[in-house]
Amino acid sequence: MAEQKLAANEGIKIRSNYLRGTIKEGLADLSTGSMSEDDQQLLKFHGTYQQDDRDLRPARRKHKLEKAYSFMIRIRVPGGVATPEQWLETDRLATQFANGTIKLTTRQAFQFHGIIKSNLKRTIAEINQAAMDTIAACGDVNRNVMCNPNPYLSSIHGEVLKISQDISNHLTPQTRAYHEIWLDGEKVESSEDVVEPIYGKTYLPRKFKITVAVPPSNDVDVFANCLSFIAIVESGKLVGFNVSVGGGMGMTHGSEETYPRLADVIGFCTVEQAQDVAEKVVMVQRDYGDRTERKHARLKYTVDDHGPDWFLAKLNEYLGYELGPVRDYVFEDNGDRYGWVEGINGKHNLTLFIQGGRVLDTPTYPMRTGLREIAKIHDGDFRLTANQNLMIANVSPEKRPEIEKLLEQYGMKDSHLQSGLRLNSLACVALPTCGLSLAEAERYLPSLLSELEEVLEEAGLRHDAITIRMTGCPNGCARPYISEIGFVGRSPGCYNVYLGGGFAGQRLSKMYRENFPGEKIKELLAPIIHHYAKERNDGERFGDFCIRAGYVAATEQGKDFHKNIKDEARA
Repeated sequence: MAEQKLAANEGIKIRSNYLRGTIKEGLADLSTGSMSEDDQQLLKFHGTYQQDDRDLRPARRKHKLEKAYSFMIRIRVPGGVATPEQWLETDRLATQFANGTIKLTTRQAFQFHGIIKSNLKRTIAEINQAAMDTIAACGDVNRNVMCNPNPYLSSIHGEVLKISQDISNHLTPQTRAYHEIWLDGEKVESSEDVVEPIYGKTYLPRKFKITVAVPPSNDVDVFANCLSFIAIVESGKLVGFNVSVGGGMGMTHGSEETYPRLADVIGFCTVEQAQDVAEKVVMVQRDYGDRTERKHARLKYTVDDHGPDWFLAKLNEYLGYELGPVRDYVFEDNGDRYGWVEGINGKHNLTLFIQGGRVLDTPTYPMRTGLREIAKIHDGDFRLTANQNLMIANVSPEKRPEIEKLLEQYGMKDSHLQSGLRLNSLACVALPTCGLSLAEAERYLPSLLSELEEVLEEAGLRHDAITIRMTGCPNGCARPYISEIGFVGRSPGCYNVYLGGGFAGQRLSKMYRENFPGEKIKELLAPIIHHYAKERNDGERFGDFCIRAGYVAATEQGKDFHKNIKDEARA
């Protein structure tokens, strides 16, 4: 049998000398705002993507100008916890080098947009000076490890956070390239001295995502990730984790060989084994993931192709011991707990709703300024949630009155007094900066929510929680395929509409309409919302109702996701 040709990115990694490439030379070339194609791929491993403002493309093309290139930088925040000092530095960098806003991502990271090439190195260097970094925030490696920011059992948050941070540190690439390029570290002359003990010379076939959850909250969406650890607590003590593998959201329109997939829960490990399990799962994917077709290179396809039982057996082989049997757990939701929540040691946590995760000032809502002022006096920490919201955490009794006064002054006190639908919404960045986006998401979803809130008011459902998510392309960064209502950009102004996902992120949704005009979505969903209000069972969630009422069928794993039920059944 002829040897299969490797995907192009494999060659880029092989030739890169452990992620160095010609990035240093490209940064020095100020005749253009862009980088070479190979270096654009390598830059992802360093936490940055080259982009351009697509709103400006027509005018610049008309005047024969280069695209308005800039860079997105993603700051890793393992477990989503940052100090007030780090918040203030992030805020300063957003003004000095970015577009004046901070994006809180669906993976508990900070994101900057609009950084020009001449400022790229300085920005990353100053991020590191603030005791943060961008290495492995993107690329074919393990990315930011997520952790439940406000578990109901807050006494164990410190434990699960430390495990998340330890896993993140352990799986960080060891190459000196990051320090050489961005921090002026000493260059290692001999490549023989370079070792990547976990990843090897070609790293992973594709990106890799890890989460840690504390039931009953699934706010980090464990089933949408490559590897997850589900905390098992007995008699108030963390005894270990159920291990899930093989989740992932991305797909490609028109390709039934690509699909979102929910993770399988395959076993149990002790607290002491968690880091070892994470390493060995990564190594199995390193050795058995598909390196010939990038669209088929995620861990979800490795698990799907070989089967969960095969993967568990292979993992046990790499570990040298066996995972234990899965232990009982229950997830109730995947949303955030808004407002003030009592913490431990007499301290409190406040979760603010941040529309689309975009921290900015507007004439009527100076939120970014307010958060800056809070950071100046806060003696606890800030926690980014996987739902793009922000928690002001570990607020001391002495500081709470001061913080409440600032919340009132800057209009944030009632940020969470929104409809249940809006509070459970997510949107990716999409246009104008994402090069993959086919339609709007972050800029469009708020106005669509306002339209749907009119229907909710009529139906008496304003305060009912319904998960709704929108992405500008099928890669699914806002995890729309597990929301009760999902929109995935298909063409300008048009979306694939999905219904029937699980309220706790435990079930895939099903396509209800394909390439549907955004301006008609309210008209499309209004009858279903009214039907739900009138005929739902006690405690029945919207996604469950959509399946019971026949709007969509329950979705199975794999290619079944692409099957549409007949229009007659939808009616």
